[in-house]
Amino acid sequence: MTDTPETPRGGFLTGPRASMAALAVSIIALVLAVAPYATGGDFDGRVRSYLLENPEILQEVSVALQAKEERALTEAINQRAAAIPSLLAADPRDPAFGPADARVTVVEFFDFRCPGCKSTAPEVLRLMQAHPDVRFVFKDWPILDRGAEDTSHYAARAAQAAHRQGKYLPVFRALMAEPALTKAAVDRILAANGVVMPTARTAMAGPEIARHLADIQLSATSLGLRGTPTFFINGRAMASIQPADIDRAIRAAKAG
Repeated sequence: MTDTPETPRGGFLTGPRASMAALAVSIIALVLAVAPYATGGDFDGRVRSYLLENPEILQEVSVALQAKEERALTEAINQRAAAIPSLLAADPRDPAFGPADARVTVVEFFDFRCPGCKSTAPEVLRLMQAHPDVRFVFKDWPILDRGAEDTSHYAARAAQAAHRQGKYLPVFRALMAEPALTKAAVDRILAANGVVMPTARTAMAGPEIARHLADIQLSATSLGLRGTPTFFINGRAMASIQPADIDRAIRAAKAG
């Protein structure tokens, strides 16, 4: 996952600083815990020297801690999904492709400006071609707007309007390929893919799309999602966003 609704811009203890601060606290706690059982003088100094000589240990510990946190988050999401199946139930308003009675369903929550979403989008489209017997459901979840900025919401509304004209996939592909989305770029992409603009603008400004996006936001919040993209395979969240991992999960679900 690449970004979250709660991600702040700026601040001291954010991003890498926050991770290193948490790691430092963990190491200090470990040192204090084992110190009473250590022998010899200057135990703290020896620990410090060892870590300075072997800094890769800090990286290993950080990666392990992050993986543990991701597993715990994914398990919490799956518990909520199992407890309230309606949060991932089929919604006829969602763009969905593949057999309605498919044994395997892939659901993606995404934002058109999310870097991780953009990087995985071509592979998701290839997975759709590789697995025509799988149903792929797209949940437009615009979370990256800040303040008065609303480009993510504008792109989501535009994609939904394109869906109503049967143009969702080409517009999805083009929006994901655009490196820096603006409203002008969104309009250009709609027109270039044959979307009737007056009809699209009416739909984008209407209450139906606004209600749909609000319902997706409610589902994501209720599931406890923290960022985009988030993938579900047959109702279970993936801890990974790597297409190869998603492909393996699809194949395992087919074989199960």
